[in-house]
Amino acid sequence: MVTQNQKLFADFKVSHDQYVAGEIDQQEYNRVGLRIVDIIRDWDRRLCSAMGKGAFSKYSEQLSDKFWSEVRKDYSHIDKVGLK
Repeated sequence: MVTQNQKLFADFKVSHDQYVAGEIDQQEYNRVGLRIVDIIRDWDRRLCSAMGKGAFSKYSEQLSDKFWSEVRKDYSHIDKVGLK
């Protein structure tokens, strides 16, 4: 995911760090972050969609939570993308 979108994730990391430090506003953070969140959601769907149909469907939600917790390790304020 990150390897295929290195430039976008590098730009978002800079914006994320600036947002955490209070150097940019919510609107600018949303502008950069919405593309990243779409990519992350796409990869989350890829990871969990096949499991949701089979015998392991009860583990699909746990896997998704684990995936997002790994994302939050690098981007602690990822959940604030899209706030108004």
